[in-house]
Amino acid sequence: MPLPEPKRPREALHRRSIEIRGYKRDDGMYDVEGHLVDTKDNDFKLAAGIRPAGEPIHEMWLRITVDRNLVIMDADAATDGMPYAGVCDTITPAYRKLIGLAIGPGYTQRIKELLGGVRGCTHITELAGSLATAAFQTLAGQRVQPADRKPFQLDKCHALDSSGPAVARYYPKWYTGKEEIEAAGEGDHH
Repeated sequence: MPLPEPKRPREALHRRSIEIRGYKRDDGMYDVEGHLVDTKDNDFKLAAGIRPAGEPIHEMWLRITVDRNLVIMDADAATDGMPYAGVCDTITPAYRKLIGLAIGPGYTQRIKELLGGVRGCTHITELAGSLATAAFQTLAGQRVQPADRKPFQLDKCHALDSSGPAVARYYPKWYTGKEEIEAAGEGDHH
């Protein structure tokens, strides 16, 4: 369901596009790539001059390579569009600092420590966070989940609260709520 219609007339000013793709490599590793593009709907005055409407103000890339345990084994960043040519793009080698980080608890804090503020590019650092959640999705179905281990996605969002109806229905072994709720398959007579 899309958003409701805007309540007032409005003028388009800014567009940010973020595309993230996940790949399985032939060596058993996984690449997750992010591409961020900011454009303006009108010519835009930057300190370095006028940027024509539709031409990227920011265009950044980040690729991480992860193993099956979501440890970052490689990382590369690139900047193609930037407000300060010859300056913004010099920070991309700093994203090699992601190598060795495990995507899991503490990952976001560690990114801030390594690449926050003047230690990185705001936009590429933002991509680093988004790539982490996309890495989970990329590996979904690629790893066998032991039956005796709580599925990693439980208690990571509202819908998968262990005391809620979705867990009761689809992951009854891990349900911690008080209400009795039908498990998946029961009562599904379509």
